[in-house]
Amino acid sequence: MKYFNNLTVIGTSHISKHSIKEVEESIELLNPGIIALELDGPRLNALLLKKRPKLSIQMVKELGIKGFLFAVIGAWVERKLGKMVGTTPGSEMKAAAKLAIKKKLKIALIDRDLRITIKNLFKYLTWKEKWTFIKELLLSLLGFGEIERFDLSKVPEKELINRMIKKVKVSYPSFYRALIEERNIFMAKALYNIIENNKDVKILAVVGAGHEDEIISLIKKEAEKSSSNIQKRN
Repeated sequence: MKYFNNLTVIGTSHISKHSIKEVEESIELLNPGIIALELDGPRLNALLLKKRPKLSIQMVKELGIKGFLFAVIGAWVERKLGKMVGTTPGSEMKAAAKLAIKKKLKIALIDRDLRITIKNLFKYLTWKEKWTFIKELLLSLLGFGEIERFDLSKVPEKELINRMIKKVKVSYPSFYRALIEERNIFMAKALYNIIENNKDVKILAVVGAGHEDEIISLIKKEAEKSSSNIQKRN
């Protein structure tokens, strides 16, 4: 967990039963007034209504063919991994939302629209990254290359998460920019605004493991910048 003023941030795994338990226990223990989730509206509705987004021409138009295929393959991989550990992708977010509804707590959706994230990813993606991905995929299929192994049923250790993020940043800068960096900035700004408008309310944010450190760092920078601007005006 990470903290800033009245904000507590939990880093979770989207396919971990351990994360579901941690989220539920944290809500009961902290009794927050606001639950902030790493989701956008369509994803929250899909989780609560147990409906997968329907494949349509409109989705292809919005995401492009490559983006559409990326979304479909990504969702398929998450479902397969979820079956391996006996849960479904986003179960911890769903548990947090359902408990918030039951306790009549406010839910804040802090993530950027997934369609924008996917479109940006393919706008940034370079041929070098595509070839690197193909090369690493072939090497892994042939039994070569470095593969990080960890227990899928638990949130990976911080050291492992940092190594994985560093590898993505070096080998796939476009992935890092679209899937991590830009979303961290977006979520940090959303959380900072929630903090500023709810200073006497406990806020619990549930985000994917690996996002929490940078989000807190960005919120602190935003708070320092705001404080500095106030002092200059005075």
